[in-house]
Amino acid sequence: MAGHTDNEITIAAPMELVWNMTNDIEKWPGLFSEYASVEVLDRDGDKVTFRLTMHPDADGKVWSWVSERVADPVTRTVRAHRVETGPFQYMNIVWEYAETAEGTVMRWTQDFAMKPDAPVDDAWMTDNINRNSRTQMALIRDRIEQAAGERRTASVLAD
Repeated sequence: MAGHTDNEITIAAPMELVWNMTNDIEKWPGLFSEYASVEVLDRDGDKVTFRLTMHPDADGKVWSWVSERVADPVTRTVRAHRVETGPFQYMNIVWEYAETAEGTVMRWTQDFAMKPDAPVDDAWMTDNINRNSRTQMALIRDRIEQAAGERRTASVLAD
């Protein structure tokens, strides 16, 4: 069995702002609540290889891994996978963005499988990723909408 998740959220902000903020990997610790740090290991055009380190979990364990991410600004998609897979056999992620009348829809699709000796199975991880994705997406939405509001205010004040 493999795991699959598909989550999306609408952000009341322009595509360009959503795209730029969510693809500024170095600033992810300020955008996501779960990441303590990001270290960019290599950058080649739209491809970035980086190490993500999470805040300690309830047991004090710090999880860290290397991922590779390729952003396509023309199609507004991002494809990523874990290079250091840890407890996963594989982890592939697709981010998609679409403009709507309400703002920008951001969608995350994840396909993965846990290793046989992993501490959790695919079903547990699917539930965990779905729960966490909803939390992180809401936080990201709120932070981007706040930034959009601040830009609108600054624009009005400048006029």
